[in-house]
Amino acid sequence: MVLDRYSFLDEAISRQCQTRRWREIVPIQPIDAVHIQKGDRALLNFSSNDYLGLSKHPSVIAATQRYTEQYGTGATASRLVTGTYGIHAELEGAIATATGRDTALLFNSGFQANVSILAMLVDQDSLVVCDRLVHNSIVQGILLSRARFKRYRHNDLNHLEQILKAANQRSYNRILIVSETVFSMDGDRSDIDGLTQLSDQYHTLLYLDDAHALGVLGPQGMGLAAHRPDIDVVVGTFGKAFGAFGAFVTCSQKLRDYLVNFCPGFIYTTALPPGVVGGVMAALEIIPAMERDRYHLHQMANQLRTALQSLDYNTAHSASQIIPLIVGPDDATLALAQWLEKQGIGAIAIRPPTVPDGTARIRVALSSCHTLEHIETFITQVTQYNNSVRN
Repeated sequence: MVLDRYSFLDEAISRQCQTRRWREIVPIQPIDAVHIQKGDRALLNFSSNDYLGLSKHPSVIAATQRYTEQYGTGATASRLVTGTYGIHAELEGAIATATGRDTALLFNSGFQANVSILAMLVDQDSLVVCDRLVHNSIVQGILLSRARFKRYRHNDLNHLEQILKAANQRSYNRILIVSETVFSMDGDRSDIDGLTQLSDQYHTLLYLDDAHALGVLGPQGMGLAAHRPDIDVVVGTFGKAFGAFGAFVTCSQKLRDYLVNFCPGFIYTTALPPGVVGGVMAALEIIPAMERDRYHLHQMANQLRTALQSLDYNTAHSASQIIPLIVGPDDATLALAQWLEKQGIGAIAIRPPTVPDGTARIRVALSSCHTLEHIETFITQVTQYNNSVRN
């Protein structure tokens, strides 16, 4: 007989605390696109995914208010009941057009999209081969599918091909390759041409998460998977460069029809609120014209990467607005994050299991609203910290 129904909670919490990986929710107050208030301190924020500052853009805010006033605060039902307003269909059509894809389908979050779509694409007789560093939502979706699951070494397409060759000797009903276009923790990019070539050669499905490229990379900022008919499934999100909330998948009409009928994460949830739809529509109109902002963003990223590397920090193979300052040990990473906060910089420590053991880091996420002075401030403070530790 189980005497304590909650002993598993105590055991899990104790283990987490012993490894110094206990996490707590800390409320903050946004000030502007790159500043937050934490307690009684204002911090220069380097940990937000608001890559273009659109969460504070007047046009996005105005559209959110306008749609809320016109349509109400909530969609009030799931999409297959009475939750599909004309604005939802309009947004899906606009996304498909902007990304050069056949069709689009809205979801309520990137996590929800990955978990529920992947679980419907494959089954226990399938094989999924994914990059070792894909997001946890992708892993959870694959596990939920009950498919055979193999990982290839990060961005190692030779290893991927070895797995695909071996898989040809088996009788899988289908094979799915899964990766990200820009990796959320390392900031590096996948070889999309190489992935599409292997997918075609070995007759697999190809699924790419474009969340961290959308808005900042690709033609008119529409992501690295835009205008690529050779990719079967592309997932994007609105909670990053779009400055809003929600997600979408772009795919063929046949696959969209299939998801509408069989994907629980789409069928059994209330549709996105009208205000969110309005904000996203406004962002979608603004983003293509933000070439100067994207140029500024990437110039700052190049400058920061070069400076951190000159301080002997490992920045992995970052090639985006996400720059990992890899410290290694958890304690040392926490110490750096805490020191930066005392200097007025918000830069959160990212630890395992979010990243592999021994690679704890400060994940620097830049916004086009950061200035060169902000970058210089960050570099100066990291340099001072290095000098103090070494002395």
